[in-house]
This record gives sequence, structure tokens and C-alpha cells, in this order.
Amino acid sequence: MNLPTHSGFYRKLTLISYLSLLIFVVLWQTLLAPSEQLSLPLALVMFVLPLLLPLRGILTGNPYTHAWANFILMLYFLHGFTTIYTMWDRWYLPLTELIFTTGAFFGATYYARYRGRELGLGLKKQTVGNAGKAAD
Repeated sequence: MNLPTHSGFYRKLTLISYLSLLIFVVLWQTLLAPSEQLSLPLALVMFVLPLLLPLRGILTGNPYTHAWANFILMLYFLHGFTTIYTMWDRWYLPLTELIFTTGAFFGATYYARYRGRELGLGLKKQTVGNAGKAAD
């Protein structure tokens, strides 16, 4: 199976998955299964605010933002796996979160990679000499 090697596919995957995750988290915390331990405003700050931080860069297609948004998405992986384990009676909620998070993660990773290449962005490889020191 050959995956696409252009950024357009991964941009669409990221947008669909990320925005779906954002909407789903709001619905989960307000309507589907509000937290019994947290107040609604605190739950929204804890679960929605992190997703809003990279939203502008994701909507505008900034490859750098796509790359660092994955650090935020890791929180939702952890939350999803932990919640499946602790809230087995509603397994479908964290599973949905994990599906959206996985789509956003792979989409953002490969979008940053391919779009960065298309724009000529990237880290310059440094030649390393003896004992880890940069060569002259």
C-alpha cells in the first residue's frame, strides 16, 4: 500500500481529524459525559484550551505549527488510553478520541514533513568531527 507523498492529502487529514477532535471534546465535556469531579468551566479549560493553542497555525497551514501540535496531541493519546482503562462502560468515547487523535497526529506529522520539503525548510545537517565536535 502506497501512501501519498504530497502535503495536500495530509493537510486534509489533519484538518478533518483535528477539528473533529476539538468538536468531540467539547461535546464530551458538555453533553455526552460531563465530568463528575470537575466543574464545567475547569473541564473546558483543561480539555479544550490546549487544542485551541495551535489552531490558528493549523488552519493557515503552517508546517512548523503542525509539527509542535503533536506534542499537544500526545496529551489526548494519554487521556484516551487512560480513560478506556478506567471508564470501560463508556469505551466508545475514548475510542473516538483516539481515532481522531491518531488521524490528526499522522496528518500533522506527514504534512509538516512534506510541506516543509516543498518549501525548502528543514534542519541543516552538521558535519561532526572527532569526539562530537563540529568539524572546521
